[in-house]
Amino acid sequence: MIRKLILLIAVATSVMSISAKGVDVDFNTYFTNQTLRIDYQFYGDAKQQGIMLDGLSKTHLWAGRRHNLDKMPLLGNGQLVMKDAATGKVIYQTSFSSLFVEWIATDEAKTTPRSFEHTVLMPMPQKPVEITTTLINASLKTTATYTHKVDPADILIRKITRNPELDYRYVHKGGSVERCIDVVILGEGYSQAERNLFYSDAEATRDALFTHEPFSSRRAEFNIVAVFTPSRDSGLSIPRLGEWRDTAFGSHFSTFYSDRYLTTSRVKSIHDAIAGVLYEHIIILANTNEYGGGGIYNDYTLTTAHNPKFAPVVVHEFGHSFGGLADEYTYGDPETYDTNVEPWEQNITSMKNFKSKWADMVKKGTPVPTPATEQYQDSTVGAFEGAGYNETGLYRPCLNCRMRTNDAPAFCPVCQRAIARIIDFYTK
Repeated sequence: MIRKLILLIAVATSVMSISAKGVDVDFNTYFTNQTLRIDYQFYGDAKQQGIMLDGLSKTHLWAGRRHNLDKMPLLGNGQLVMKDAATGKVIYQTSFSSLFVEWIATDEAKTTPRSFEHTVLMPMPQKPVEITTTLINASLKTTATYTHKVDPADILIRKITRNPELDYRYVHKGGSVERCIDVVILGEGYSQAERNLFYSDAEATRDALFTHEPFSSRRAEFNIVAVFTPSRDSGLSIPRLGEWRDTAFGSHFSTFYSDRYLTTSRVKSIHDAIAGVLYEHIIILANTNEYGGGGIYNDYTLTTAHNPKFAPVVVHEFGHSFGGLADEYTYGDPETYDTNVEPWEQNITSMKNFKSKWADMVKKGTPVPTPATEQYQDSTVGAFEGAGYNETGLYRPCLNCRMRTNDAPAFCPVCQRAIARIIDFYTK
């Protein structure tokens, strides 16, 4: 059933859930004002993947949406569907991507099985539920499905309370947690002595986000809390230089042997460090001037804080992790995408279902595909070939965009609309 559901979503449009109408699931009927945290292990190799339950825990209060509960924000590379166990009614859905899904396309995955941590937050149900978690690949085919039950009365669901010594402050307060999207900023590679530096960097992150539309005009719909998470060592691990640091989340460059790709596989440690803080989306700042970063949809943004390109990079990576946007440049691993299907990200297209993307934003008379000539400057919305690490077969909306280069001054109109739709999904 889940496989059929995913295929239907993929064929129709990956934003259908955002605009879907109907009777919304009532939060107070099915949920309590607490957070259920599920830790998974995604495991396998290039040929076969699987999902295992790693742990269940709960914290006080719920920072996520209280409407659109039974709708999916985007397709993503993974989905979670929660059903009321007694009736089979879908009462909550969410989607995500994972470093594991990227890893299975690497050469290492062809020979060496591995496991990756992944954590999903959801509202705590009042009664027993059945949860199905699914992974899909670049061809939008199901690669792993795992179904398990959760009884909120289970005495072995670990209760996590906020550390009373947790060092945090709000750097932006748009309104109540029920009305706003809650973003948390953490520090990686900041020693105890660099506390003030971290908070200064958190404020710079806030400023960078709010200079870009649609975040700028909708800042009242965001709360941003900075949490100081000190590391034993100052700085970050840079494997290509033989430098390894003892940091809060074990982040390092050279993920999948790509020098500028900065990630961490210690996902549980991130959530452990901020347990009890109200958050939905995560930004991690790395205390280094090396260039690099990474952003994984509904997982986390991780970027360097002291490189001259910090401001455009942190916004770009948040475009990945919050907006589910794709890279629009052409260098990287082309095997990340299958050009024979329509990718789920809203800012690239294979032309297999262009109408589900931004065809309505292309002015009459603009050719599609669109030639990259002077006639069609940055402000023109068309379909320019070269995107998603592919020189051919994938198309982007504009010649340039924040999702393509650091020199672009803004998100293109298509990316702005895609982000605005996500904001709407969480807040309206």
